[in-house]
Amino acid sequence: MADLDDRPRPSAASGALGAPEPPEQAPPPLDETARARALLAAQPVLEGHTELPALLDPEDLPPARARETGAQFWSLHVDPDDGVLGTLRRLDTVRALVAACPDDLRLAHTTSEMGHARDCGRVAALLGPVGWTALGGSAATLRAYHALGVRAVNLTGFDRFAREAVREMNRIGLAVDLSGADRDTVREVLAVTRAPALLTRAAPEALPDDVLRLLGENGAVCMVPVGEDPAAAADALDRVREGAGPGSTGLSHLMAPAAGYVPLFAELLRRGWPAQDLVGLAHGNATRALREAEFLSRTNRIRPVAA
Repeated sequence: MADLDDRPRPSAASGALGAPEPPEQAPPPLDETARARALLAAQPVLEGHTELPALLDPEDLPPARARETGAQFWSLHVDPDDGVLGTLRRLDTVRALVAACPDDLRLAHTTSEMGHARDCGRVAALLGPVGWTALGGSAATLRAYHALGVRAVNLTGFDRFAREAVREMNRIGLAVDLSGADRDTVREVLAVTRAPALLTRAAPEALPDDVLRLLGENGAVCMVPVGEDPAAAADALDRVREGAGPGSTGLSHLMAPAAGYVPLFAELLRRGWPAQDLVGLAHGNATRALREAEFLSRTNRIRPVAA
């Protein structure tokens, strides 16, 4: 019989006989920058204000933008003297730009088409807002812009025509953009519109607390520009979030596209913004506002057309 001392013994490396394997160490948590980058990769930004390049050079198409951008409102603002004709020319230029960049841009008239563009790896191009003076005081012109694909109109004053125009925009599904409107105009419009308003170039520091509260009650979205200092934009967004609610935050554009949106989102993560609020900021809030305008339009189709 073999000596019991001849039996193989567990090595020191394998640990005690029957002892459980040590648990695998969890990977270190991602820092705010990595978390921001991952979030934006899945939830690209809907920008409220994109200007046409001064020169459409074929060598520079598509125009430079942040890599985190998933949809853009292309501004149709022109000088007041250019009026309807100037707006139509600009609209035609945006359409030509989109057509020249089929691998990068896709025209979108609805929130469903925005989603399809993203699924295809394209950036959705939304037409608007149109400047208020380009309406010429005509509801027929308003409807013509809508038929051409425009989805937002900038309203900066309030009178009898403005009141009727807001109702007509609700009826046909045009978003009311209140960028640049004075406080009284904002209050008047919010008392009339049944659809959420947009501020595609919001300046929260110019909005008193009561106006922010009204914007929140309306479901409006304040789309804030982002400069080179992400902390300044974060301060403005904090004010909107506190005064109007997290559902009213959005992004207008980057003043330095090469920097992207990651630094801003990393700063907001450091300030304790939850992921749900950041998704709303990126595109969820603005998409919801546009979808509500579409739904209201569908329910109003049986109403008579304004004169």
